[in-house]
Amino acid sequence: MTTDDSAARSASFEGGGRRAGEFPLVRPRRLRTTAAMRRMVAETRLHPADLILPAFVREGSSEPTPINAMPGVVQHTRDTLRKAAAEAVAAGVGGIMLFGLPLVKDAVGSQGTDPEGILQRAIRDVKAEVGDDLVVMSDLCLDEYTDHGHCGVLDARGRVDNDATLERYAEMARVQADAGVDVVGASGMMDGQVRVIREALDAAGHQEVSVLAYTAKYASAFYGPFREAVNSSLKGDRKTYQQDPANAREAMRELALDLAEGADMVMVKPALPYLDILRQVADAVDVPVAAYQISGEYAMVEAAAANGWIDRDAAIMETLLGVRRAGAGMVLTYWATEVAVRLRGA
Repeated sequence: MTTDDSAARSASFEGGGRRAGEFPLVRPRRLRTTAAMRRMVAETRLHPADLILPAFVREGSSEPTPINAMPGVVQHTRDTLRKAAAEAVAAGVGGIMLFGLPLVKDAVGSQGTDPEGILQRAIRDVKAEVGDDLVVMSDLCLDEYTDHGHCGVLDARGRVDNDATLERYAEMARVQADAGVDVVGASGMMDGQVRVIREALDAAGHQEVSVLAYTAKYASAFYGPFREAVNSSLKGDRKTYQQDPANAREAMRELALDLAEGADMVMVKPALPYLDILRQVADAVDVPVAAYQISGEYAMVEAAAANGWIDRDAAIMETLLGVRRAGAGMVLTYWATEVAVRLRGA
């Protein structure tokens, strides 16, 4: 483009006109003029049904227990969990993911497979409260139940024994399904876990129960508040079975395995630090894709907002839109009910 051409183009832009034979001047700002216009042409939308509420229920509690690192989130009693589930239904939330916190832990996580364990009772409570008006999901992992805090059974050398753990997962799947759960969330990152869980469910006559595979679950620094939320006993880390944050191709191998083993849905966790992985997964599959906006993501926004550094409500919506835009059809978020109420009132 010559200097004269550049000057003419600049003059055309400034004057809002064009010379004969030129293409019309494209002005993207025309589609940003009002809130109504921006809403009409939005490429990505949030709907209450896209949201899943993670909820913690603590055995033996008579009052909800606040989680210091997650302002506004609590460890529920069985009664307050039922209330939270009913509120989620009223707001139009799509699902609830339940985590059980037992009074007693042991080396093999016995309470995780006890039909009267806290998670199984919580599943029955929520199903009795809301029926099929809310998709009831359960965390299928041993970390809340083991005295060492790992997601599996340890061998004589203190390492997580993959195959021994799979046997425990199979039993967990059966008792959770017997309690009435709709979806089990296979979150332990053991090799072969989806196959073993699917086979256990089918053999027990629970063919209708879906498996949500935590396909790309990274060994993240952002899980810190969750450790408090579940009263974790973990010393050390889970880097030998959760994914290395440096790796992307590895997530696609995990995805291929989970789908081959029978996963009905797949998930990326955490969400915001791994939007690139989420986009790759969403582009590669034709099954529903979820992302978990985890405790550290929640805590960062709440802490920054509490200090007056950001607009809390705007930041919440922006982060959720970013996760949806990257390809998640479902988002697990601790703001699920709050956001669903806001969306229904918009």
